[in-house]
Amino acid sequence: MAEEQAPIALTIGEPAGIGPDLILQLFANRAEQELPYCVLFGDPEFLRARNQRLGLDVKIAAISSVEDAHQISSDELCVIDVGNTATDAPGFLDQSNAPLVTNSIKRAVTAVHIDQARAVVTAPIHKANLYDAGFEYPGHTEFLASLCSENGVAPRPVMMLAHKDKRAIPVTIHIALKDVFSRLTTGRIVETVRVAHHDLREKFGIAMPRIGLTGLNPHAGEDGAMGDEEIHIIKPAIAELAERYDIKVAGPLPADTAFAPHIWSCYDVMIAMYHDQALIPVKAIGFDAGVNITLGLPIVRTSPDHGTALSLAGTGQASPTSMYEAIKLADSMTTQGDV
Repeated sequence: MAEEQAPIALTIGEPAGIGPDLILQLFANRAEQELPYCVLFGDPEFLRARNQRLGLDVKIAAISSVEDAHQISSDELCVIDVGNTATDAPGFLDQSNAPLVTNSIKRAVTAVHIDQARAVVTAPIHKANLYDAGFEYPGHTEFLASLCSENGVAPRPVMMLAHKDKRAIPVTIHIALKDVFSRLTTGRIVETVRVAHHDLREKFGIAMPRIGLTGLNPHAGEDGAMGDEEIHIIKPAIAELAERYDIKVAGPLPADTAFAPHIWSCYDVMIAMYHDQALIPVKAIGFDAGVNITLGLPIVRTSPDHGTALSLAGTGQASPTSMYEAIKLADSMTTQGDV
């Protein structure tokens, strides 16, 4: 193989879901898609079975390490055998698949840590199925953060959703709406903005990031008439960012207008206070093409902005667009320094 750059490491995701399908579909059209050099960590035999089920003709090369991939023809999908197996049963969750899912992620992250790969692109996992098998992390992102720990301390991951140049970050993520009011703090906002500012500079090549910050309440609280979180939590965060870290942030902006195209386009990222406030706008404009980027890690990690879609697995009807965009963005972030 004449590839000069290190590959992008792909994880297999939930075997009962559409992740493996999307990777196979993309590789079947690798030349037309101009797909960058990738290796997949997973189970070669399972991939062959899913490949046949989908009626694709992808050549799969089973290898044991990234170094082996350099000897494989570029028209073959290199699958690094992680030593765990799965049965090709699309749509049917099986706890015995959990070791394959988690070891695929572990091996991919390790490959980046030792400079054998340059980024990780993760296929969707099914958290509930992993929980039933003893998975101890709230989600995919927290597991990745633990794998990037140094001296026992995990980095603070920040989730960013993007559709082309429209980017959004939630300060609080996978918690009930009723818990947002107790979990939202000035410190959490400051930390989220600092991570975003750093990675927009270092991983996206944006020299002076323009950051917008939404309010929590309708109309950004309307000077306390509809809540005082803007006064007591959000504005102090904006002041601290400016005075202590020299980071200029606009806000608090009313969330119902902050994502209007003519306003959103004025910022490199819009940071919102809770999950749906940030994710709905991105999914509304790019449901099939959004990308999830994890900021705050010492590695580049992207993923498609959708779940396992069990009902579509094995049918060939799932759109690979979001997975394609995730791979292309990871490629761009590790070669050009911008998007």
